[in-house]
Amino acid sequence: MRREMRHILTWKTFGLQTFMPKSSSSPASPSRRRLLGAAAALSLIAPLRPVWAQTADPAAAPAATPADAAAQQFSFDGLAEEMRRLAAQPHTTAPAPEGFLGDLNYDDYRLIKFRDDHTRWNDAGSQFRLAAFHMGWLFPEPVRIFEVAEGMATEMRFTTDDFEYLGDLAKKVPEHGSLPGVAGIRLNTPLNRLDKFDELVAFVGASYFRALGRNSAYGLSARGLALNTATAQGEEFPRFSRFYTERGPVGSTSVTVYATLEGPSVTGAYRFVITPGEATTMDVTARLYFRQDVAELGVAPLTSMFLFSEKNRAEFDDYRPNVHDSEGLRIVRAGGDVIWRPLNNPPQLTGSYFAETAPDSFGLYQRDRDFQNYQDTGAHYERRPSLNVKPLGDWGKGNVRLVEIPSDLEGNDNIVAYWVPEAPAKAGDAREFAYRLSWGDLPHDDAEPLAYVHETRSGHGGFSGAETVTGTRKFVIDFKGGMLAALDPKATVEPKVTLTGGELLGTTLQKIDSTDIWRLVIEAQAANGAIVEMGAHVAGYDRKLTETWLYQWINAK
Repeated sequence: MRREMRHILTWKTFGLQTFMPKSSSSPASPSRRRLLGAAAALSLIAPLRPVWAQTADPAAAPAATPADAAAQQFSFDGLAEEMRRLAAQPHTTAPAPEGFLGDLNYDDYRLIKFRDDHTRWNDAGSQFRLAAFHMGWLFPEPVRIFEVAEGMATEMRFTTDDFEYLGDLAKKVPEHGSLPGVAGIRLNTPLNRLDKFDELVAFVGASYFRALGRNSAYGLSARGLALNTATAQGEEFPRFSRFYTERGPVGSTSVTVYATLEGPSVTGAYRFVITPGEATTMDVTARLYFRQDVAELGVAPLTSMFLFSEKNRAEFDDYRPNVHDSEGLRIVRAGGDVIWRPLNNPPQLTGSYFAETAPDSFGLYQRDRDFQNYQDTGAHYERRPSLNVKPLGDWGKGNVRLVEIPSDLEGNDNIVAYWVPEAPAKAGDAREFAYRLSWGDLPHDDAEPLAYVHETRSGHGGFSGAETVTGTRKFVIDFKGGMLAALDPKATVEPKVTLTGGELLGTTLQKIDSTDIWRLVIEAQAANGAIVEMGAHVAGYDRKLTETWLYQWINAK
């Protein structure tokens, strides 16, 4: 399977795992994937009937070229007003596609690719190219694409001529067949080399999207919105039903994508101002209009994969030292304090809430950039981007929520993080959120005064060479950089450790010889099945010297 197809699968299977125990049927089964793919359909405009649905013999379908749609005035305010009015109407979904589109399966979908010579915006001077994903299989509902220029929007139409159908599939597809829509879009730009248009961002599947910074490889994803994730109400997956794309003037280094969001509980209008670079940024404005009450609203949701690292390596018989798209949740608080929460692959579904008021930022990070620590020449986990969310404006009180889902396969996205506003969303409410997404390596700033968590390791408790004491666990946290790095090993610094749900047996702190790393070792004990919450930092000279390390240990042994 091609790696891009693998990521389509992980986007589609993530939400289902939230509610499925590990003993349930495989999340990769087509029927379960389609549940996640089912979301809002176009409510105002009925989908076009595909030409091959009109004949029993697809090969005999008549050639058809869709008529050019008339340009219409466009503005973000106008789009938002349309979605506000739509929220007052009942939600409807499109009928399942008929004919060829309705028959597509996994094997068929692998044989479809967009033709490189059919990309839009392929004119001289353009810094971007636009291509589409084919609808069908997991993507039964049409997504319509428009181009915006000088305040006018014109629909982009796609046909079977825009795609290449390989193998026997080509015999089933009519030439010049008009498509009712596509599954999503991708944008390419000279991100890494001036002579090559690299993939920059892709929007496909519900409200999922992902992007790359310079020298990145696709990893974690973002979503437009998360609704009732891991709650008793059951998760809802609204979808982006239309995209409006705007290049700006010739030579522009940014591109703007507008989107409509539709679902049973919400409608919305989104604006993404995308600027490629070392870290690719997206300035996002989301205007949301609620049809129904929502038990838990998740703003700026991020989804990722964490299988194992030095903390739980012993649970996997694998030659690789680490397998994860992200290794930690980083929260920068309003006062500048930094929280680092290493990710887990827990024995049971868990959710953690971090109470904040107007946080500076939060995100899922891949800090380790050394190939030696992954040893995967195909996945290249050392190149997976970090993704940071920076609120633009005051988001007030709320929580950063982290959901961790048990997984034994690296193809499953089992991590999600998002912002939960203090006030719940009610039917009739209108909300607006603005934030900046940054995708890329996002390395630690050496000018930061706080030392950062360089690595977290864990293993059985007790002394090396001695018999293991039941219910004990040892946690080793390495702090690197900051002002702490320059201190003498005998400096007057001390660990500040908190623990609930278990017993703290002891701590030690020392500087590792010939390095700038300080190592904190925590020994803890807990009853079987206990959930232990731990926190630690190093302090000295009347100030905090490190990030705050937070961790959740579930003693399942």
